[in-house]
Amino acid sequence: MVSAHDHLLQEKYRYENRKLSPDEAIAELNHRFREHGVGYQYESGMMMRVDSQIIHEEIVRPALSMLFDPMYEDANAEFLSAHEHYRTKKYKECLNDCLKAFESTIKAICTQRGWEFNVGDTAKRLIDIVFERKLIPSFMQAHFTALRSTLEAGVPTVRNRLSGHGQGTEEATVPESVAAYALHLTASNVLLLTRASAEMR
Repeated sequence: MVSAHDHLLQEKYRYENRKLSPDEAIAELNHRFREHGVGYQYESGMMMRVDSQIIHEEIVRPALSMLFDPMYEDANAEFLSAHEHYRTKKYKECLNDCLKAFESTIKAICTQRGWEFNVGDTAKRLIDIVFERKLIPSFMQAHFTALRSTLEAGVPTVRNRLSGHGQGTEEATVPESVAAYALHLTASNVLLLTRASAEMR
């Protein structure tokens, strides 16, 4: 599917008299959204719901920038899908795609670096691999005890308890607040892992 931005670039001869370039038009649109408190922003070819401008600018946008690398193609598609589900209030699906994006990010890093993993490895095992391989330096691991706890107990556990397994006789409802937390936690984890990998020699 071609985004509006790409369509404008491909069909630019039809818009010769325009006053703004596609990038300038998108920047203007997003500025007006923020100015009027609309709560959405056009990013990476789609409309995204923005609950916190600071979180979006400091975490979500940089995470999307890192995932734009072709090696993270699967993780990028899953993270964008999670945003789309969040925007359309499909919170269970949002959690499922958050976990997929998180796991795909680690698998992409492992593949790039030649670190062994099994295709069916869960988030917990993948987290173990990046710590064993010192993606986060060993001298800093003591300081990252809380981080590891968050990685292990955050997105995977939220997803497992609320959306990933059989629900029995009662349908589990995922609150909007939990979906937002999982989405932002995923962005933070993705940003940390991709930047750490980029910095690793």
